[in-house]
Amino acid sequence: MVQQLPARVGDELSEVDTPALIVDLDAYERNLGLMASIVGDSGKALRPHAKTHKSPVIALDQMALGAVGICCQKLSEAEILWQGGVRDILIANEVVGKRKQRRLAKLARSMRLTVCVDDIENLRSLNQAAEEADSIVSVLVEVDVGGGRCGVTPNLAGSLAAAAADSPALRFAGIQAYHGSAQHLRSVQERQSAVAKAANLAEAAKADIEARGLVCQTVTGGGTGTLLQDIEYPIWTELQCGSYIFMDADYGRNRDTRGTPYALFENSLFVLSSVMSVAHSGKAVLDAGLKALAFDSGPPTVADRSDFIYSGPSDEHGTLTIPAHEKLALGDRVRLIPGHCDPTVNLYDWFVGVRNDRVERIWPVSARGALS
Repeated sequence: MVQQLPARVGDELSEVDTPALIVDLDAYERNLGLMASIVGDSGKALRPHAKTHKSPVIALDQMALGAVGICCQKLSEAEILWQGGVRDILIANEVVGKRKQRRLAKLARSMRLTVCVDDIENLRSLNQAAEEADSIVSVLVEVDVGGGRCGVTPNLAGSLAAAAADSPALRFAGIQAYHGSAQHLRSVQERQSAVAKAANLAEAAKADIEARGLVCQTVTGGGTGTLLQDIEYPIWTELQCGSYIFMDADYGRNRDTRGTPYALFENSLFVLSSVMSVAHSGKAVLDAGLKALAFDSGPPTVADRSDFIYSGPSDEHGTLTIPAHEKLALGDRVRLIPGHCDPTVNLYDWFVGVRNDRVERIWPVSARGALS
């Protein structure tokens, strides 16, 4: 059953049923514009990551401001983005298995679709699927630039790229060089060091590819947390920033050059919750618990109230510890900043866009639960 609409356009914020996923439209639009400006001025392309928002509506907002296309992590996300009108998608991941590869090859007939590879056998089966579907699939050789997850070492990039270039139904497009864990290194010095190492590894992989006479047109990677470092390196031709549109409590733990919170982009995403119990002094129980927020990156923080501490979540409850002199009443609203925006979004069916405390837009989280 699809979750009922938590509000109607025109409702006041106080009328929104909770818990609800709220987007501050003013902050959201400023984030969109700022990223477009920074990346545009750097001379690089922007390919935002849709795993953050899982929404064709937001993807098209990003492309309207100059993004060349969209990233996603799963084939099912790409299918839903295509249904919503997006026609240039990078699946920044490997797609393994005949059933998925047949779906991918079919989808590639109607759009520009790119996928990552780091294994010769997977490359061969992907080519077979594309040949059978009479389609062309673009491929990026994924290089491990420090994440220790997927990707080949730079010295193996050339042979895999050559195999892709020799495959009749594949088009070699370049390198995937994304360092996810670097996004959450807390100090600027740590992020600078990680990006410098990633750039060196990407350059080595590109050199190995070009030594075989191939053109490495695209080197894609980077992210929100390392944006100001990524734009300084010529190796990346496009950036895959995603969280910038929403931000979250974990990104708030990153620090800038002064040691203060990294605040280039604003928090625009909140879980709106309601006080459901005030039975105990110094505490208030909210209706947003483990099923309303992702906790993999820690608990949420409370917007505008650093003295309110969220703790002790259970399935449907979250407890706020509040100063003794404070008093919350049943039904009071509290805006929570999620610890991690991406998996929190995946818990909801609807975004509620708010401006000046009034609901202005409602749109679906179309790719919620798209795991395959």
